[in-house]
Amino acid sequence: MAASDAQLARMAQKLRRHSLESTTEAGSGHPTSCMSMAELMSVLFFSEMRFDPADPSGSDADVFVLSKGHAAPILWATLKEAGAIEDDLLTLRRLDSRLEGHPTPLVPWVRVATGSLGQGLCATVGMAWARRTEGAPGRVFALMGDGEVAEGSVWEAAAFASFNGLDNVTAIVDVNRLGQSGPTMYQHDTAVYEARFRSFGWEAVTVDGHDVKAVREALAAGRNAKGKPFALVARTLKGKGVSFLEDKEGWHGKPVKKGEELQKAVAELGDTDITLPVEARRYSPITERAPVPPAVAPAYKMGQEVATREAYGTALAHLGAHCPQVVALDGDTKNSTFAERFKAVDPHRFAEAYIAEQNMVGVALGVSTEGKIPFASTFACFLSRAYDFIRMAAISRPSHLVLCGSHAGVSIGEDGASQMALEDLAMMRAITGATVLYPSEAVSAERLVELAARTKGIVYIRTSRPKTKVIYANDEQFVVGGSKTVRSSDKDRVTIVAAGVTVEEALTAHERLAAEGIATRVIDLYSVKPVDVDTLQRAASETKAVLTVEDHSVHGGIGDAVAAAVSGRAPVTMLGVREIPRSGKPAELMAMHGIDADAIVRAVRALA
Repeated sequence: MAASDAQLARMAQKLRRHSLESTTEAGSGHPTSCMSMAELMSVLFFSEMRFDPADPSGSDADVFVLSKGHAAPILWATLKEAGAIEDDLLTLRRLDSRLEGHPTPLVPWVRVATGSLGQGLCATVGMAWARRTEGAPGRVFALMGDGEVAEGSVWEAAAFASFNGLDNVTAIVDVNRLGQSGPTMYQHDTAVYEARFRSFGWEAVTVDGHDVKAVREALAAGRNAKGKPFALVARTLKGKGVSFLEDKEGWHGKPVKKGEELQKAVAELGDTDITLPVEARRYSPITERAPVPPAVAPAYKMGQEVATREAYGTALAHLGAHCPQVVALDGDTKNSTFAERFKAVDPHRFAEAYIAEQNMVGVALGVSTEGKIPFASTFACFLSRAYDFIRMAAISRPSHLVLCGSHAGVSIGEDGASQMALEDLAMMRAITGATVLYPSEAVSAERLVELAARTKGIVYIRTSRPKTKVIYANDEQFVVGGSKTVRSSDKDRVTIVAAGVTVEEALTAHERLAAEGIATRVIDLYSVKPVDVDTLQRAASETKAVLTVEDHSVHGGIGDAVAAAVSGRAPVTMLGVREIPRSGKPAELMAMHGIDADAIVRAVRALA
């Protein structure tokens, strides 16, 4: 039997009580932010959403994303009351508890970590888009705060959803008027929010967010809307239900005190004695195409000149043709990253994210929660503006999320400093659990794309603009944490560690130095994280000097990775970019910044 409006209203009061009690016990948290959205959560979980409390996978069901992650206490309370979790709510924020201060996948009902505001809707539309590619049923709901709607990423997501006709998305904005340090931008002027969603191509309505009947009717109407995503703008009061909290400034992120203050607050909520069991409600399952192990088929000749960005596109297209679980996204650079080759194979599984890199990464994260392997590509320098999304994605612990940054380093040439990623290896190495791969030529590029598709978690592939000579056989194999020693002898005096475009420079330098009687070892460090510690330490011990050379800032990249690996075994000299570059031809720039074959020869002579 469906819950009545009166029952849902009472459940909302119970959720408020849980939020107050758990945050007071924790001594920290955001109870007033929870209290404004209590009716919204009650209606969603106990009336509107179709889900199975015994199955957090979301398969054949609606799913929910709490974008305003600081309201986690009411999410935990709702899941507990719905029978989805059994955790003790009073363990909130404790080290031994899954119930963290902001949502994380330690609780399996949390698909993506939130708390860095403005990201939840991006992931939500990614989930919706992934479902659309398979014809999978179910709506995806995102609940946001009015403060976070100031974030541009919200409107990147809104544009993506309307452009793609994602009518399986519902966004709810909890307009409670008060932010952290004062009133929000438009306070209770809900017409502004409704108008903005409509201007982005959404269907939108405004309701009293504390009127259970109005919320219920609006969500039902949203479910029936066709061709457009749906936004529910809910006017609410922060701290609703408790007189000394309701619509009062100064209470953000502040729990009430134990004892008399908590007792007074709970008493004002009235009778909260209610139980509303949630019965499993699912959609009819669809027949999905079975996953196929990712594999590529390089077909190059030794010495052939191919850019790694182009080989990336070739490998991606091969995966697109054979692996239904692989999807691709790009930020309006597909003719430069060569992701367009995937689109040519299967346009239905390709998403053009346009020039909105934050949303591209957020969408890719959402896609990953639907069992897909997303590859998202753009120029490497532009991923820096999405770095917070990448950081949050790591906390979300995605099964697969592959990012490709092309046109990295000064070797791109004439476009100039604004287009030259010189920080990307450093920033991706800093992401906990991330894998960082950097191919030097076409065969390694294709093999590393295959490897990325098979590797769990976040994988970053760095590709380059210049063409480089093929040096590996088509059947050469690569592993995460590996390297290739491409030149060596027992007379080697210096080890040269290179990656990407500098491998070719290192090989040229090796030949020139050999003619001078100076033997060098050359290592292609294609796995930048994790690095091949054993090979590097052995080389350091056997050659007594190590030289690293990279088309990247000298800080935080290959040099630092190698230095950490061989610490105490041999001195490490680092060649890398130390100054802001300018426009010029690739060869001129590599010479100017001391990372070409001439610079390597000079450095090795000094060391030897």
